[in-house]
Amino acid sequence: MPLSEHEQRLLEQIERALVDDDPKFASSVRTGDRRQKARRKLQLGGLLVVVGLAVLVAGAVAESVPLGVLGFLVAFGGAALGVLHYRGATGAVEAPGPSGSRGSTAAGRGGRRGRQPMKNRLEERFRRRYDQ
Repeated sequence: MPLSEHEQRLLEQIERALVDDDPKFASSVRTGDRRQKARRKLQLGGLLVVVGLAVLVAGAVAESVPLGVLGFLVAFGGAALGVLHYRGATGAVEAPGPSGSRGSTAAGRGGRRGRQPMKNRLEERFRRRYDQ
């Protein structure tokens, strides 16, 4: 459903206000889809893993320890790059926890619903001991 003229004008006003208030943020938002950048980094990570493994095998064939170590480091760096950008590339969004912070929820830890995070439980125990 397209926006009405009034809604389009309001949206343009909001955009102008955003550019006036924080031009750096506005330019970063305009540059494009974050998922596309994360996908590129994920692809680069995969390419680095393949290249690193090839260098690792070449180092083993040539019996060169430094070349093998270099291949391992490149492959490890590529894997780390891929893991760090996987969530952004797939568009998976982590739901905020009960306290509003990002992290694993109680349901995500084996289905134990209704339990407080460990930090809250420890703080509560400390308070009870201190009060007694």
